[in-house]
Amino acid sequence: MPWAPELFSAPVLQRLLDKYHRDRLRSVPFFDGVVTGEVDALVGSFAGTPEVHDPVRGRIRGERSFRRYLADLATWMASRGVEVEDVNVLLTPPRGIEEVVLHLGTDGRLPLAVVADHDERERIVEMRIYFSAVPLMGRRVHRPPLLGPGTDRVPDVVGRLRSALAAGDVEATLAAFEPDGCVRRADGGVHRGRDALRELYQGRVLGDDPAVLELCTVTEGDAVCAVEHNVLGGPSVPPRAALTVLDLGTDRTIATARIYDDAGPPEGALA
Repeated sequence: MPWAPELFSAPVLQRLLDKYHRDRLRSVPFFDGVVTGEVDALVGSFAGTPEVHDPVRGRIRGERSFRRYLADLATWMASRGVEVEDVNVLLTPPRGIEEVVLHLGTDGRLPLAVVADHDERERIVEMRIYFSAVPLMGRRVHRPPLLGPGTDRVPDVVGRLRSALAAGDVEATLAAFEPDGCVRRADGGVHRGRDALRELYQGRVLGDDPAVLELCTVTEGDAVCAVEHNVLGGPSVPPRAALTVLDLGTDRTIATARIYDDAGPPEGALA
């Protein structure tokens, strides 16, 4: 996901096949498609009216707005010398999820994920992009929920983690992870191992104001599970949209959790 390969020109498609060492592409990755400049192919990859939800730009709907968004994005990538590191792709019939890290020259790294809902022809119905604004702007941006509660089947480990967070139970939260489990925050910070995870969850998520995760979509692969969710805090914390991708170990506990939202440590700890 997300772009339809058959809509691109033969030279562009061949370059992508060579890049990924494949005989065919089921889909063209998001940023590969953007830098081709073949905007008609990107527009045509949608089932109907293009619609994208961006953490900073907000809701982009309609062909004209979408074309302007693509032009701005391509210009920004060229001006910053952005390099794209592929992390993971999860493709299922209802949706595709692509994870990358954008290397921003001397300005650091930006973990980013793209979620695209598909129709039966694998055309995009809606696209949702998740990242933290901290690496770009030095501050967080509040993002209201994009989706309502969903009805997708919830894997056991996700249910256990959700219940532990809601209860403010640190030890039960840690039990959902492998002993050397890892959490990568959306701003790029990494917490690995029991002690680091205990410090993270005691200070950031649990304590006096436990986090309640309202599950919206659940997308499963063989050893990966991606969950779009709303984070519901106390009265002083407005709900926010988020995506978490879990790599699962052989015993179905969490080996790695990659979070895409704009929550994080206290503002004074951003440096």
